[in-house]
Parts: sequence; structure tokens; C-alpha cells
Amino acid sequence: MPEDRTPYVSTDVEKLVERAMAGDSGAFGMLYDMHVDRVYRHIFYRVSSNADAEDLTQQVFIKAWQAIGRYQKTASPFLAWLIKIGHNLVIDFYRSRKSESRIDFDAIATGPEKDPANIADAEFNREYIRKAIRQLKGDQQQVILMRFIEDFSYPEIAAALGKSEGAIRVIQHRGLAKLRTILEKARQ
Repeated sequence: MPEDRTPYVSTDVEKLVERAMAGDSGAFGMLYDMHVDRVYRHIFYRVSSNADAEDLTQQVFIKAWQAIGRYQKTASPFLAWLIKIGHNLVIDFYRSRKSESRIDFDAIATGPEKDPANIADAEFNREYIRKAIRQLKGDQQQVILMRFIEDFSYPEIAAALGKSEGAIRVIQHRGLAKLRTILEKARQ
């Protein structure tokens, strides 16, 4: 899915949410356009399959449309509500498949390098980091991915995971410390 970084103001989103809650499908369509890329990216890094990520992203928006009347405005942004729906769908996805969580860092662009040595180095580094992140606990893995791969803010992560910002910072700190330990052990 192409990435669209169209800037928008939170009051615009709030107005669209209010219209969508009143049954305006056009307003919900605009919310979809604003948020589909970030929801997709969040899901993709958890399932590592384009087809599965696209299916789950569509399910997020179907569930959101079905539940928009029950949406409660909180201090958290609307995107956090969508991410929470996505997070729950990913959990259900893995429960139903009973498969191990995979992270595909191949989707992270390393630039248009054409030098085979640089390409091999980049692939080795991606695999090295991928293996290290897989060893993190669930919350640590998710916070590291959301913060550093998906570029979510602390409030967005906190809202999506239903935790305080302080808790997210602690999880991130512990996750990074654990990641450092894992990487140091791997170098020995």
C-alpha cells in the first residue's frame, strides 16, 4: 500500500469522527484515507505478509465502522482506537494460526544501493536485528516496533496498548536494555 503522509489537524479528525458517528459514510471514508497506511504498517510488522496485513487492515475498518456509534472520545486520538482494534485482530490471527510472530524487516528500505557488498551487509544487519527483536517479550517487542519502526508517539502507543505513557517509557527502556544485551551476546 502506498504511504500518504497528508497532514491533518486533530480538530479535523474529531469533526469527521462526529460526522461518522452520525452515520456519514463519506466522513468515515475520509478517516479511512487518513489512517489506513499507519494501521496497515502496524499490522504488517506483526504478521509480515502483505496479503494478511491487507485483510486484517480491512477488518479493522469494517469493525470500526460497525462500532463507530459506540466510540467514546477520550484523550487518546482516534488512531489509537483503530490501532487497538488492529492489535486485537492480530492476537486473534495468531491464536487461530498458532504460529510464531514474525517480523519482516525486508520491507524497510535501505536505499537504492546497488553494490552487492552493501546489499549483503544490509541484509545481514536486518536479519541480525530481526532475530534480536524476536527474543523480546510481547509488550517490549510491540513498543520497540511501534516507536522505532512505525514512528508512533508515546501517547499513541500508550493509547493503543491501554497503558500509561510512563509505562510505555519503562517498557521501551527495558526492551532496549534487553535488546542491547541480546546483541552483545550475539557478538561474542
